Amino acid sequence: MEEVPPEAPKKTSLGMDENVEGLLTYVLGWLTGIIFLIVEKESHFVRFHAMQSTITFLGITILEIIFGFIPVIGTLINALLWILGLVLWILGMLKAYNGELYKFPIVGDLAEQWLEKV
Repeated sequence: MEEVPPEAPKKTSLGMDENVEGLLTYVLGWLTGIIFLIVEKESHFVRFHAMQSTITFLGITILEIIFGFIPVIGTLINALLWILGLVLWILGMLKAYNGELYKFPIVGDLAEQWLEKV
């Protein structure tokens, strides 16, 4: 049986491999998400991950700011949000690097809808 060589990763409008650029959309959370939404013009894969990163981590950041004003309970909620953010950060990078168009619950569908409008 003949082995089939793995397919070469697609290149983006920035000349990078699509999976690497997808991973980079998560590196600095919403900041890199916004940057790649602006600079990547062609790759739906990268733009999806950039939008998902932006919505996810900007949402978590806003919630952390709001709950930061609430003593004790706010601190506990922020700790849980930090853990959630860490898990989603690692998951997003791994899935993007593996070439998967993985959707986070709720946010993934929202990212797909908003991406069509941007």
